[in-house]
Amino acid sequence: MSYPNNYYGNRSPEKPETSSSQIKDYGPYPLVANMEKAAMQNTNFRTAIWTGKYLQVTLMSLRPGEDVGLENHPHTDQYLMVLNGKAKVMMGKTKDNLNFTAEAYPNYAIIVPANTWHNIVNVGNMPLKLFSIYAPPEHPFGTVHRTKAEAEEAEKEKSAQPTSAFIYSAEE
Repeated sequence: MSYPNNYYGNRSPEKPETSSSQIKDYGPYPLVANMEKAAMQNTNFRTAIWTGKYLQVTLMSLRPGEDVGLENHPHTDQYLMVLNGKAKVMMGKTKDNLNFTAEAYPNYAIIVPANTWHNIVNVGNMPLKLFSIYAPPEHPFGTVHRTKAEAEEAEKEKSAQPTSAFIYSAEE
């Protein structure tokens, strides 16, 4: 079986990168990606780069002063990696008591257990670039939110609809 373009951000001199490399959702196919390059090129608030049955990888870009937004994923663990910028991280058991706070810098991991209220704020003077891994997936395949306002609108629409499982096929 052959796969579509499944290599993003090639640095190898033996295999020059083609112009066909683009930020898109490569799931559920195998993928090798330079996550730093992908994150630095991403200008959207959120872009899904890989969505499978059991996990999802998204890229995020927050402007100075912008935050992810206070949220809680009841059944989803989340791993975030800061690749550029400076973040203030807040977490807690209730949305009114985010009693765990820390700063995160490039190459810092942020791990958010399921059912934990959290928010991340860009406290630097440049875009905060990060990637996030959700297990299981949190957003539909191919999600792109150009702005935080788009992401918030999508969340409102999602909460108004009945809960359904994401279904993936290698033939899609």
